[in-house]
Amino acid sequence: MKNPYVFGFLPLITILLFSLTFSVYTMNKAIALFKVIGVYSGMREFLSDLELKLFLLVILVLVFFMLFSALKLIAETIHELGMLFFSKDLEGKTISQARGGYVIFFVGAAVSAVGSQSIHLLLAIFLATAFFYFIYVVFKLSSSMSLLGTVGLIMFEIIIWSLFLALILYAIIKLYNGIIASLPFL
Repeated sequence: MKNPYVFGFLPLITILLFSLTFSVYTMNKAIALFKVIGVYSGMREFLSDLELKLFLLVILVLVFFMLFSALKLIAETIHELGMLFFSKDLEGKTISQARGGYVIFFVGAAVSAVGSQSIHLLLAIFLATAFFYFIYVVFKLSSSMSLLGTVGLIMFEIIIWSLFLALILYAIIKLYNGIIASLPFL
């Protein structure tokens, strides 16, 4: 008998690994920025170099942990809403079959440790991992859906994620324009 909870801890480990790798990159960039603007020497008066790096790392891991946890929650909600609309499985058996895809994210998170010095590599690994996970899940769930349902699920998720990202981009642009417009010297 196979235990259905074997992969239950992988999302937490995955989020922690991705948070750590993104935090290491951000910490290095923040310290370089602090040195350029002259704040680093003032911070060193209160904390040693190791304490400062550890403090920044803990804060950044917490921020990235919250970000990735929120993304996981949003992704699962979007996916299960799509399954509600397009799946023929009324008992929820196929959703447990797709839990094996957690291994894909775990491997991607482990590989991201290699790219912790490059944001482009980190983002490429994260996006590739998400893409392979999506392909795996759609493949696993396609047995409980018709061809039209599978295409509908894929289009639903692409449209919802596109709208979500467009909304975030719009908010960032509006915030940026508001900040620039409020600066007195421009």
